[in-house]
Amino acid sequence: MDKISIPELFKKLETEDVLLLDVRSKETASEYTPEHSNLHRIHIEKGEINNWSESTAAELHKAAAGRRVYVTCSGGNSGTNCAILLREKGFDAVTVDGGMRAWQAELSKQEDEKGLGWNFDNSYVRLPKIFYSRLNPTPVSSPEIVVFNDALAASLGLNIQELKSTEGAAIFAGNQIPEGASPLAQAYAGHQFGYFNMLGDGRANLLGEHITPQGTRVDIQLKGAGSTTYSRGGDGRAALGPMLREYIISEAMSALGIPTTRSLAVVTTGDTVYRETEQQGAIVTRIAASHIRVGTFQFAAKFGTPEDLKAMADYTLQRHYPEVEADENRYLSLLLEVIKRQANLITKWQLVGFIHGVMNTDNMALSGETIDYGPCAFMDVYDPATVFSSIDSQGRYAYGNQPRIAAWNLARFAETLLPLLSENEEEAIKIAENALASFSELYHRNWLSGMRAKLGIVNEEVQDVTLIEDLLNMMQQYGEDFTNTFRALTFDKPEETFLYGTAEFAQWNEQWQARLGRQQETKELSQQLMRSSNPAIIPRNHRVEEALAAAVEHGDYSVMERLLQVLSDPFAHTVEQSEYAVLPAGTGRPYRTYCGT
Repeated sequence: MDKISIPELFKKLETEDVLLLDVRSKETASEYTPEHSNLHRIHIEKGEINNWSESTAAELHKAAAGRRVYVTCSGGNSGTNCAILLREKGFDAVTVDGGMRAWQAELSKQEDEKGLGWNFDNSYVRLPKIFYSRLNPTPVSSPEIVVFNDALAASLGLNIQELKSTEGAAIFAGNQIPEGASPLAQAYAGHQFGYFNMLGDGRANLLGEHITPQGTRVDIQLKGAGSTTYSRGGDGRAALGPMLREYIISEAMSALGIPTTRSLAVVTTGDTVYRETEQQGAIVTRIAASHIRVGTFQFAAKFGTPEDLKAMADYTLQRHYPEVEADENRYLSLLLEVIKRQANLITKWQLVGFIHGVMNTDNMALSGETIDYGPCAFMDVYDPATVFSSIDSQGRYAYGNQPRIAAWNLARFAETLLPLLSENEEEAIKIAENALASFSELYHRNWLSGMRAKLGIVNEEVQDVTLIEDLLNMMQQYGEDFTNTFRALTFDKPEETFLYGTAEFAQWNEQWQARLGRQQETKELSQQLMRSSNPAIIPRNHRVEEALAAAVEHGDYSVMERLLQVLSDPFAHTVEQSEYAVLPAGTGRPYRTYCGT
């Protein structure tokens, strides 16, 4: 096959990755090439074809990795000539038949057929009615999109341009229900700071479940969409600042490779919300694997029937853990899989200094994603006792307590499953206890592996724990920044830390270098491992506040946009990121975060 039509290429995008060599001007390429998660594009100016360099060929070889290369151009024979040249150099190259007008016609056709791109299939409403209340969001005065996540929308198969319209703003505000949606508020309970309460979506509305082009099922939820059956006297609304914070932090977490819900859009509502002061109202559109929580099962166990509990357990297995549905004791398998995912998640939090701030059982998602960004923040100076939340006066959810609290939450989840684990209560308790015992081992193993990587250590030695703990103790003693210390070690610049010049660090550094010398891997490989394990940048609290202040107080979103840009590739270690790694000047008072409700 030497040629492929543009409609045929679009068809391929539905099922496979496509590498497109774009031989057009940058302006034309950006205007007439579709946004699609399966499309990987390399751009080459037309003039470069006549001066084909070895470096260009090497770049394309690396990108192609044996795959077929599709070549498009703006007219003439450039695409065909380029494809012939590529085939001469050993590539499997095919010309895309059609110039700008053909691309434009197909894009218009695709957009017309696609509409807004929603593909709803709502399975939660097929659960027993005790788990939700059917209701629409409460309309707002004058919705306006202030932030939109183009990349996420493209990966979801949504029509970016159409969703940025007035109609899109109406949908993200809850003023208009998209075709196929089944809006509802979910019921759940939970332990908040150790005390059990009946809860539920007090200000969130689940529009429905969207099926992506890859076949993935995700929840589309509006947060701040008005009061519900479960509002408990609240207004069901949200202020702009906290919704922007969720957008920033969740996107940063995603870029760091940490399982998380995502933010698709933030709209201002044109209405005022009343907290300590009058604030602008806003709604964030949250994308999640699901919103099934530990608290969902607590609600089922406390207020539902045994049949309700079983229905929710079967639904969770089908939605998140289908690979263990056929196990002999699938409910034990469900418990074990949830434990694995939480051990992985909490490890990733600890390795970058993330503090959730409100690890109530209703804020632990059984999908293994980070959920509910309220009083969260990232630790600057390393201290296990670090707390940012204004409501956590006892430090229950401090950085160093997060693994223990996760284990406590999982124990509450296991309690709800007891009737399903065994008809014999004593045996069920024993099964649950044995399963729960695995969390500590899994977490410690994951954490140790992650910390080894942060120090460039590839293999395992018993003394590694001591080496790691000695460094952390020194960091705490000398008030070292968590992120920047590992960044300095990565690039062999210990002089950038307070540790440098101390006898303790000199001794530790000698031990570390000796440890690296005992592994077969090269120094270059160790540094590469450290670069990919130690972020150059985190969403520093003062930078987040700077972005929020500019947006909320002055309507200036450029500060937030720049911050999101540098956070989008945290392991790039660019010069621009260095500016964002600088610590804030001391204020003399601790940083505090608020849940925003």
